[in-house]
Amino acid sequence: MDNPRHILITGSSSGLGAALALAYAGPGIRLALHGRNAERLAAVAAGARQRGAATSIHSGDVADAPDMAAWIAACDTEAPIDLVIANAGISAGTGKGESAGQVQNIFATNVGGVFNTIHPLLAPMALRGRGQIVLVSSIAGFRGFPGAPAYCASKAAVRVYGEGLRGEMARHKIEVNVVCPGFIKTPMTDTNNFPMPFLMSAERAASVIKRGLACNRARIAFPWPMYLLVRLLAALPQSLMDKIAAHTPRK
Repeated sequence: MDNPRHILITGSSSGLGAALALAYAGPGIRLALHGRNAERLAAVAAGARQRGAATSIHSGDVADAPDMAAWIAACDTEAPIDLVIANAGISAGTGKGESAGQVQNIFATNVGGVFNTIHPLLAPMALRGRGQIVLVSSIAGFRGFPGAPAYCASKAAVRVYGEGLRGEMARHKIEVNVVCPGFIKTPMTDTNNFPMPFLMSAERAASVIKRGLACNRARIAFPWPMYLLVRLLAALPQSLMDKIAAHTPRK
């Protein structure tokens, strides 16, 4: 979408979400920012206001559907939301695999949280006949990897759902885009104790995403060497992938 004026972003208290908020901030822009850490969220909002944007913030859990629905409805009533970026996500892993509790939390946040973010806006945007919906998946969503099967699966669900939703909402003139980043330097990846190929800054990633959304690219997957690598891995026979996976570092 060209020139969105009211933008809602989840997971915006740090990392990619914070970088996206600052990338879009400017005079005439209204940002509705959601995050779990109220203090960091307020700091991001202050930075956006310094760039000329009007901001509102809401601290909470994207897995809380009633809370999300009420907040999003209030934001949309105040000024119609043009662009929503469902970015909030979590990872886990202890080097020994994901626990049952971690698996449930990952799906509640990474999948349920995305639904809770975009569903309240589907009908209002359809009635207006305009809007843009962005689902942040991951390059990890193209292949299941040892050490993080739930994270990979949750991101695969988001990617496939978004790709299907794009065709569903096209008749309402709503743009739907799926973002599949590789490794981005954030508090989430800072805990990784293994090499992260093609690691990029959150600011650079936000710039790539913003350009892709402006021209309505269906899938924004980057960096391209990492994207090609995971597509290749996804095409390998399972027997060969099993041998590779045996030497893959655990998250």
